[in-house]
Amino acid sequence: MTVSGAATDPIILAENLCKQYDGFTAVDSISFDVQPGECFGLLGPNGAGKTSAIRMIYGFAPVSGGRLRVFGLDIETEWRQIRSRIGVCQQDNTLDPDLSVLQNLLVFAGYFRIPARKARQRAEELLHFFALEKKIEAKVGELSGGLARRLTLARALINDPELIILDEPTTGLDPQSRHQLWERLQHLRTLGKTFMLTTHYMEEAAQLCDRLMIMDHGKILIQGTPTGLIGEHIGTSIIEVGGAGPELRQFLVDRSIGFDQMGERLIVYSNGDSTVEQAIRTTFRPEQCTFRSATLEDVFLRLTGRELRE
Repeated sequence: MTVSGAATDPIILAENLCKQYDGFTAVDSISFDVQPGECFGLLGPNGAGKTSAIRMIYGFAPVSGGRLRVFGLDIETEWRQIRSRIGVCQQDNTLDPDLSVLQNLLVFAGYFRIPARKARQRAEELLHFFALEKKIEAKVGELSGGLARRLTLARALINDPELIILDEPTTGLDPQSRHQLWERLQHLRTLGKTFMLTTHYMEEAAQLCDRLMIMDHGKILIQGTPTGLIGEHIGTSIIEVGGAGPELRQFLVDRSIGFDQMGERLIVYSNGDSTVEQAIRTTFRPEQCTFRSATLEDVFLRLTGRELRE
């Protein structure tokens, strides 16, 4: 196996990365890096290019243009070595319904030519780690959605990968199952694993990611830390105003206070400005008014829009 560069070298290095399908540009000259031991988030609306980007990273889709190196290796010529060091937890349930929980892990271990005894040991360790040991002989169809996601992640770890790619790992899970999975992922991070995560849950990205980027229409809109992006693009606080009249909108325009119009509701980016907050409370007295802290979801919606998409 080819040895990667120094520990300070990026695990993933993409430079002007492109992906095209029959003339359609899904990924448009994006550049980013993922450092060892971090969780890097890739966010964006449906159709933003996220899935196309990660499919190139684990060698499923060929690169159309630009340069992509993983572990210091060229994905186009050394993808076999790269794949052996990556674990992928796909969004869809690709578990074999005809096999038991244990058999799903053992069969997958065979793809990496892991010796039978070592594969069994590794599978049992993972089932214990994800609290699935009591389901070892159960068929996949007998598992709840949360247990099936845990098994999918366990399968992605069977080869003890250095880089783990998680494509919307908690979609469809109830809050309890989602938080349980977050706890397992946080523990894996303490072991030095590197993660790349796509998710539609902004709370999940804020909880897990050291850095992230938001994409739309195949391009990168922003990159940075969750807290840094909130501070830079939104500020500290938000005021949601229902039943706002034209006088309030003019008041905000005159003072260059940012806001978005959502039907009868205004999203005011007050950034803790007490003058604005006091005026809304006492002068304009809207029907409904909510004062809250700014979140990563506010950043996402302000940059990608709030309209429904097909």
